[in-house]
Amino acid sequence: MTVLADSGPRVFRRLLSYVVRQRLVFGLAIFAVALDAAGQGLFFYLLRPLIDETIVAADPQFSLWLPALVMAAVMLRILGNFGGVFGMEWVGRRLIADLRRDLFARYLELPASYFDRESSGQMISRVTYNAEQVAQAATTALIGTVRDIFTVIALVGVMLIQSWRLTLAMLLLAPVIALVVTVISRRFRSISTRIQNSMGDVTHVTEEAVSGHEVVKVYGGRAQENANFSRINEDNRRLHLRLAATQLVSSSLIQLAAGLAVIVLLVIAASEFMRAEVTAGIFMSVLAAMVACIPPLKRLTKMHAIIEKGLAAADSIFRVLDAPVEPDPGTFAPDRIHGRIEFDQVSFRYPDAEQAALHDVSLSIGPGTVTALIGRSGSGKSTLVKLLPRFYQPDAGRIRIDGTDIAEFRLDALRRHIALVSQDVVLFNDTVAGNIAYGAVGETSRAQIEQAARQAHAMEFIERLPHGLDTPIGEDGALLSGGQRQRLAIARALLKNAPILILDEATSALDAESEQAIQAALEALMVDRTTLVIAHRLATVKRADQVVVLDQGRVVESGTHEALLARTEGLYHYLHKLQLQTTAQ
Repeated sequence: MTVLADSGPRVFRRLLSYVVRQRLVFGLAIFAVALDAAGQGLFFYLLRPLIDETIVAADPQFSLWLPALVMAAVMLRILGNFGGVFGMEWVGRRLIADLRRDLFARYLELPASYFDRESSGQMISRVTYNAEQVAQAATTALIGTVRDIFTVIALVGVMLIQSWRLTLAMLLLAPVIALVVTVISRRFRSISTRIQNSMGDVTHVTEEAVSGHEVVKVYGGRAQENANFSRINEDNRRLHLRLAATQLVSSSLIQLAAGLAVIVLLVIAASEFMRAEVTAGIFMSVLAAMVACIPPLKRLTKMHAIIEKGLAAADSIFRVLDAPVEPDPGTFAPDRIHGRIEFDQVSFRYPDAEQAALHDVSLSIGPGTVTALIGRSGSGKSTLVKLLPRFYQPDAGRIRIDGTDIAEFRLDALRRHIALVSQDVVLFNDTVAGNIAYGAVGETSRAQIEQAARQAHAMEFIERLPHGLDTPIGEDGALLSGGQRQRLAIARALLKNAPILILDEATSALDAESEQAIQAALEALMVDRTTLVIAHRLATVKRADQVVVLDQGRVVESGTHEALLARTEGLYHYLHKLQLQTTAQ
């Protein structure tokens, strides 16, 4: 992802809109760093009377007002530094929290097609790494930049007051510094953008290796994973080194310019033209102020690098925040539906796919009936049911529920009437009860949770857990077996009590004994509910009211189990025979 040069000001203005929300604390921090700069300027201004009146004067006189002013300058610096740093830290952490909140909320609103294109590592990296970079640019680097600019202004002001001729002679080197900052900043932006993407790659590869550690071990993939990570890690290292080298070149050029300025100062101060005007105090005050300008100028080049890194990170975040959310133009929100479903010449193609996943699919499903979707892998079964809750929008045709196009439903209202149990069970790092009651509308009693667990035949293993329903199950249910995780997902669907039920290989992870028990629970659940069952095991669909056979995205057969089985030349008969042969072996 490349950040265009002309997008920098736009991104920075948008970033500042987050900072402006904390305008009071931010304003106090700016005032504090101004005090810091004023204190430093006052200190170097006092060098002239300290030297001319108390050291080199023919009749030295010591006055208490000088040390009092020096102490005042020191206190201004202490208070200003503390207020500026703490204030920016406060604003920065608030900014990070706000960005992460907005980004996480947008992730939950993005359409399924976005997740198909984007790696989870990149998405996680934005919330973790990129948000931190943005905060440094908008607060830490910004306040540092403001402080250093104020400091340079204060010091240059002192120099001008002491001897404007000496100061103007040295300011001739200012264009050199401006050129350095301009040239270097472009390279900062380019390298910083590549670092953002590199960190996302590091996160992505690490996440894959950690989540798939069993596959990696069984298939001997450790060498391959190490090689992939080493390559990405090395790229990240080199990018950081390039950024460091660029910073050092910039800082070195600033030092060179400062060294030339010192030489110019010495030559001019020693000339006959300036000797009568420049006293020892003036010379030391100007020299000290000029030398004191070097650190803030060096920091300014580094701050510029941080700002450029932050702008690159902010751009990646704002691109997500600006990404279109799931379309939700509908307004229809019925309290309850009967469950009649119609697919009317529905076609769909995944983005960037060469072939369509569905071709002119027409299908009528009566309320309270069970429809089994059968077919080879990749025939379009899962795609068909994903269109029902509007995870994707069909390219052609219409899908209706009770005669109303689902596009007219509000998304939350549509999905409230649908329960899903998929082959890939998703559980959360919560208790057993929390996972069963996940997303439940309204208050759910303990008795309702336990009843759903018993109907799903899950209480038999839940009661053996250390804390029963209150037992934490770990990340993605890592502490449970595949069958146990599947039964919790079924219990969750039972508790939702939705009129439309989608079962995508809902019994695939169960042993034969558990599957028989679950089938009984599912048959009870299916009563008076419109159910779509996706199954490779043909035995699970014998009692379906209709069986729809898909092949290459088209409906090739439909009817009852017995009627389709009687067609000896049909695909259903072939699949049934093939599975019987596989079972016999």
